[in-house]
Amino acid sequence: MIRCHLARLMGERKMRISDVMRETGLSRTTVTLLYKETALKVDLEALDKLCELFNCPLSDLLEQVSN
Repeated sequence: MIRCHLARLMGERKMRISDVMRETGLSRTTVTLLYKETALKVDLEALDKLCELFNCPLSDLLEQVSN
């Protein structure tokens, strides 16, 4: 299973979904699905924009964990 740490990264920086939308240009739906960890697929460009925003490697945003 893949875990998304967007909520944690946003919390550490006191950001809201609207802040992430404004800074990255991503849709509310995309950000919300990642925030709630309900996304079934993600565009690579979206991941790239989030990594740039949070100045982090992909491994800080996504993590593979065993069930």
